[in-house]
Amino acid sequence: MNYPAPSKEVDLESIFPFHLDQFQKDAIASLNAGRSVVVCAPTGSGKTLVGEYAIYRALARGKRVFYTTPLKALSNQKLRDFREKFGFDQVGLLTGDASINREAPILVMTTEIFRNMLYGTPIGQVGISLVDVEAVVLDECHYMNDRQRGTVWEESIIYCPREVQLVALSATVANSDQLTDWLNRVHGPTDLIYSDFRPVPLEFHFCNPKGLFPLLNDNKTKINPRLANRGKRRQADKGKGGRPEAPGIIYTLSQLQQRDMLPAIYFIFSRRGCDKAVAEVGDLWLVNNDESQILRRQIDDFLSRNPEAGRSGQIAPLYRGIAAHHAGILPAWKVLVEELFQQGLIKVVFATETLAAGINMPARTTVISTLSKRTDTGHRLLNASEFLQMAGRAGRRGMDLQGHVVTVQTPFEGSKEAAYLATSKPDPLVSQFTPSYGMVLNLLQTHTLDETRELIERSFGQYMATLHLQPNYDEIAELQAQLNQLQEQIAAVDENELAVYEKLRQRLKVERQLLKTLQQQAQEDRQAQLAMMLGFAVSGTMLSIKGKNITVPTPITAVLIGKTSGEQAPYLVCLGRDNRWYVGTTEDIVDLYAELPRIDIPPEILPPPELLFKPGQICRGNAQTADIAQRIPQPEESLYMAPEVAEQLSRVTAVQEQLEAHPVYQSGNAGAIFKRRARYVELEAELQLLQEQVEQQSQHHWEEFLNLMEILQHFGCLDNLVPTALGQVAAAIRGENELWLGLVLASGELNNLDPHHLAAAVAALVTETPRPDSKVRFDLSNQVVDALAKLRGIRRQMFQIQRRYNVALPIWLEFELIALVEQWALGIEWTELCENTTLDEGDVVRILRRTLDLLSQIPHVPNLPESLQRNAYRAIQLIDRFPVNEVVE
Repeated sequence: MNYPAPSKEVDLESIFPFHLDQFQKDAIASLNAGRSVVVCAPTGSGKTLVGEYAIYRALARGKRVFYTTPLKALSNQKLRDFREKFGFDQVGLLTGDASINREAPILVMTTEIFRNMLYGTPIGQVGISLVDVEAVVLDECHYMNDRQRGTVWEESIIYCPREVQLVALSATVANSDQLTDWLNRVHGPTDLIYSDFRPVPLEFHFCNPKGLFPLLNDNKTKINPRLANRGKRRQADKGKGGRPEAPGIIYTLSQLQQRDMLPAIYFIFSRRGCDKAVAEVGDLWLVNNDESQILRRQIDDFLSRNPEAGRSGQIAPLYRGIAAHHAGILPAWKVLVEELFQQGLIKVVFATETLAAGINMPARTTVISTLSKRTDTGHRLLNASEFLQMAGRAGRRGMDLQGHVVTVQTPFEGSKEAAYLATSKPDPLVSQFTPSYGMVLNLLQTHTLDETRELIERSFGQYMATLHLQPNYDEIAELQAQLNQLQEQIAAVDENELAVYEKLRQRLKVERQLLKTLQQQAQEDRQAQLAMMLGFAVSGTMLSIKGKNITVPTPITAVLIGKTSGEQAPYLVCLGRDNRWYVGTTEDIVDLYAELPRIDIPPEILPPPELLFKPGQICRGNAQTADIAQRIPQPEESLYMAPEVAEQLSRVTAVQEQLEAHPVYQSGNAGAIFKRRARYVELEAELQLLQEQVEQQSQHHWEEFLNLMEILQHFGCLDNLVPTALGQVAAAIRGENELWLGLVLASGELNNLDPHHLAAAVAALVTETPRPDSKVRFDLSNQVVDALAKLRGIRRQMFQIQRRYNVALPIWLEFELIALVEQWALGIEWTELCENTTLDEGDVVRILRRTLDLLSQIPHVPNLPESLQRNAYRAIQLIDRFPVNEVVE
């Protein structure tokens, strides 16, 4: 799609009557050039403006835009913002349990809803749901890092038709270039628009019991040297147990108040910690008279509308500009806190880190009370992205010249850790892509297995795995190239010729081996013969000497002069052709030439007096002996050869001649040819091993997909790779384990439950195993207990087969907490409900909302009895009331 350069339909100056940052201009130019964009910039830098431009442009062209967010709360907030900006009727909302004005040109939705829409259409095609959609804005795209939600983001990008422009808005991540490259490959031309410029710069501080200090040096590159040195010098700051003391919350707030650094978000990583902090500072007044009156008016108005929502420990501090914000608080109360904070009426919110990842709630200052957090695997230091996400909430554009981030001394972390995190670069995006039962069923409803595999292999996870395995791929290519080269060289030689040559080579080897064996046997026979012959040898006999005592490089022909008595056998005194005297033993005689005539030795030829008669003695001869030495002949080789050796030698010679006459030998390249062939076999084995290893690592997602497919076939959800009626039930459900939910709904065990019992049974399927100290003081009715007990068999079977295929998807069946849901469906008052459990209100709302979410899906699931669908609808009406319902005006 080629759009005109600066779009004539949209006058930038009228819609944005202020100076745009360069990255915003670049992103708009890319969109006008028909390209998708990944906009990577710090929190609060104005990324949303790019998404808003896409909306203005679509409205001017009579087109539509989908605006997706990771959380329902964010979707609700965007709905409010966009209605204000673009007009009430122009905006619609789709979440799991709300559908408002769904045909509107601007449709806000959770990313999961967008993914589910795409499931309904063959991937890559514009189905009914995407008619006239010009662009999809993926807000908070860094949620791809989220373990639970990440897969939905990747699927949305993979399945989205190429003609729809994507506007991905992300916080700064280390590998934004890889994310963009991946979009280029799987979606279409995409530009990376990167900016690390913060319109409201951040100043980092460190608070300890002595005061508030700059955390970093003047260049903002490392720790403030005064803090670094102070840590080394002072031992006096230590509290009990020799650990540093932490400043009190009131002291920290007073430091902020003195420096006009409020309003602040004060991050504390536990709900109890937030509530305790509110109680501790509850007597402080942080608002002036005017603000106090506005606050009182708005709070009283809220309480008159929602009398059940007020809690004594929360109302009084709120009047003074102090609040807590965490998952345990009633959602309606949290919305009030957010609205008051955005108006600047609340001066400090004690919040858990979930606030940093969710709604838009910037402050002048963020205080990070500790730099480590408890996780499933123990305490660990915050990572750079977690720290930057919280720090990024500081500094309100158009209101503050500077944002402040205050880190606090604790007994366990100090300025060194704070400076390390403040100067860290953001972490890279990591793929969380994981196939699910729903994914398998939905893809197989509209695609062949090959098409499905191609889609799975387009995931960001697969892209990152391929990058990670690049060195291995390079090595495979290198081995392949070497093999090809060897193959060419080997192919140049005639295979038959080579076979003949190889046979001759092997035959020569065998004949030589046989010759060696025959020679050794002949040598042994000859040695025995020699020992006997030497007994009769007389002076003048011709010998060949070399051995243990006479260590010469090659045998020397010599004449025996005489014998002297030795230790065991006589010593032999000889004169060699080299005119030297030698004394040896029978072991030093290589051969005896009985066939040669003896030399006549004159009686005056005697060994010199200096020659000792000991084996190995050697002495030079004189002129007399030189005459005799000259008469000693040099036989060509042993005149004696055993007939079988002579015969074998002629055989070896014949094969050798045959071999040397062969064309392969004549080429002078025979050795190289066989080396190449041996190397080829080696390389082939090496390549196969490497390919198997890479295959195993790179096909990880597809293997998971196939395992889920096997399980679905086992339970009768797939027949010949096509979803059955049961498969269609599971495919229509959203949840953590769609197969489990589908099997339960199709089992018939819930069909005849009354609506309030059905609500409790459905809650059992979506409620996580609680903490051991969670209590509920209501009893579950027998009808629900009986219905759930009958599901245990299916559950046991699922556990077994999931374990066999190494699948770790949860199979919830919770009995402990769900009596709360039954009581709420029976109409109990909220306060009474909460008084009968140790759970926080926010947790009770979450259980009820998750129950509502599944109940609201049942009427739309195919192949279920009408009675079950009717009861689900009634159960929704019983549960969906304040404070559980999400009020979206």
